[in-house]
Amino acid sequence: MGGGSVGVTASDQKPKKKAQPARCAICSKPVDPKYTPFCSKRCADVDLHRWLNNSYSIAGAPADDDAAADGSEQD
Repeated sequence: MGGGSVGVTASDQKPKKKAQPARCAICSKPVDPKYTPFCSKRCADVDLHRWLNNSYSIAGAPADDDAAADGSEQD
């Protein structure tokens, strides 16, 4: 028993593509490691503003806020 990879040859391996630089989540400019995943403080602040103003949402059925808030069920 050889212990090597059986059936895998150099021609079977796909050439690796060059990694794309990360892009800012707001403006698509290259990311600055200091502000990851954004390119600048401005873009980070734009994103924070969107979160605080409920601009981001997840699709789904509306929640019943009254019953969920106090944890009780009404009959």
